[in-house]
Parts: sequence; structure tokens; C-alpha cells
Amino acid sequence: MHHPAAHARFPIRYTATIGTMSDTTTDGIRVQVEPTYVAERSSPREGIHFFAYRVTITNMGQEPAQLISRRWVITDGSGRQELVEGPGVVGKQPRLEPGQHFTYVSFCPLPTPVGSMQGSYFMRRDDGAEFTAEIDAFVLAAPHALN
Repeated sequence: MHHPAAHARFPIRYTATIGTMSDTTTDGIRVQVEPTYVAERSSPREGIHFFAYRVTITNMGQEPAQLISRRWVITDGSGRQELVEGPGVVGKQPRLEPGQHFTYVSFCPLPTPVGSMQGSYFMRRDDGAEFTAEIDAFVLAAPHALN
């Protein structure tokens, strides 16, 4: 489903329209997501609409926190939902000191030109305290789909 290693192969221009970004802060962990449509990887006639999304996780709090796992709910334009869960992000479990941030790019192919994603990161503090950093829903939309 997601291909973290693929992000090095081609440049992605982020042309997110207003309203498609997600910006959520939970317990000092701010998660910003900027999606974009990747036309060169998409084949609309074959039902492949390829999206990239850039995530920036910033520790705005006073204590370090480590990202342990992720959980995404992906909804396509037909209302079908897919749950994607796993350890870390792009093969890493970044530990963020106060003021530090971590940015990565991942991908989501959809069978429809419009969809949405939302999710959460399971976080752990140095003292073992655990919490969930929410990721508000954001829209995945091919440029022609919302006209």
C-alpha cells in the first residue's frame, strides 16, 4: 500500500489546495500533513490515482516523545475504508526532543480521484507514559476532481 522507499526516485511538487492540509496538536505533538496528486504515477483510465503526502511531526511540548507506531484510515470516493497499521513511519521510530521535528513523505494509491485519510501515531515518553497523537482528516483529490 505505502512505498516509503519510492520517495527518492522522483521530485514531488506540493500543490495542496487550501483546506486539504491537516494540522493537529495532541499533548504537544503537532502533526501537519500536506497531500498532493502525483499525475506522473497515476492512470485514471485504469483506476489508479496516486497521491503523496508530506508529514511534519514537531514536538512543541516540554518532554521528549518517540513515535512507536502508526494507524491510518483511508477512505476512497466510494466510501470503502482501509486500515493501515504498523510500527514507525518510513521504517523509523523517531524520538523527538522538545523543539525537534521529523518530516517524511509517503504514498497512497486510490481507485477513485477523491478520498481522505486520517489517523494517529502511538507515542511514548521517556518515563514510559504513552499517548495517541491524532491526525485530523485531510482530502486527497486529483486536480480535475473538485472542479
